[in-house]
Amino acid sequence: MSNRAIPLVDLSKFVNGTEEERTDFINTLGNAFHDVGFVGVINHGVPKELVDGFYGSAKDFFKLPVSTKKRYEIEALAGQRGYTSFGREKAKQSEVADLKEFYQFGQEVEDGDPIKEVYPDNIYVDETPAFTNLGRDLYKSFEVAGGHLLRAIAIHLDLPEDYFGSRIHNGNSILRAIHYPPITKEPDSAIRAEEHEDINLITLLVGASAGGLQLMNKEGQWLDIVPEEDEIVVNVGDMLQRLTNDYLRSTTHRVVNPPRELWHTPRLSIPFFLHPRAEMDLTCLDNCVTEERPLKYDPITAGDYLDERLRQIGLKK
Repeated sequence: MSNRAIPLVDLSKFVNGTEEERTDFINTLGNAFHDVGFVGVINHGVPKELVDGFYGSAKDFFKLPVSTKKRYEIEALAGQRGYTSFGREKAKQSEVADLKEFYQFGQEVEDGDPIKEVYPDNIYVDETPAFTNLGRDLYKSFEVAGGHLLRAIAIHLDLPEDYFGSRIHNGNSILRAIHYPPITKEPDSAIRAEEHEDINLITLLVGASAGGLQLMNKEGQWLDIVPEEDEIVVNVGDMLQRLTNDYLRSTTHRVVNPPRELWHTPRLSIPFFLHPRAEMDLTCLDNCVTEERPLKYDPITAGDYLDERLRQIGLKK
């Protein structure tokens, strides 16, 4: 019997499988997102050599002097592009900043879509050019995998398979490289990442250089998420929970500090936050509003919701 905290699915069964395999995948994924809010994905199509290369280049960036890294921190961008220094971001309910620094890459529009005008340019690091180039490639690979997963979720929700397609095309997604430095003194009531829920539709997290990721189950217990090699951990974000009127769960999760004897161990992780276009309507789907699950949320667009949440976590004023 498996002691996994989250179910496991094989994305190739949806992309290239038989009708029966596709149906099984859709049911397993949909039930996992409804019951747990998290799932592990194998055969996801994100190349291992790309992931490994980006991890290596991210380590090179975070080893740079703080004064160098801060050259890539642009206050006006609210952390949405470039570097965010240690101690800037906090969970929405917390008064204490998380023990992390990070770097973000955003959408690069290449097809003449007018939405390009609303996205800031990515900030490229002169000292570590591979970080930029591999980040662009990894971003695109995550977009493809995430698109497949949302096609399956659309079918599970009795929507057209391409429901999310136009809504995520050139969406406001973010690739984030997070560095949790070694802990050198007793933290001020903070852990590496306080309990929180993600803002976006779904998050795809590829590996981590150390453990610590936990989710809270329905009974209020914290469970360790320990992915296998080459497994992507995918979770529901608040936008998808809101769209489905809480039918799909945006589950609380956190990154805890290691035992004291491992405080010297840094941690690096690479999440991809899949966002839709700002104009996407997050009004609850009609078929997710029932007598047992009455309407919970007022209408809002994805862009307005993102702005609201960025202010709550301290990245936007």
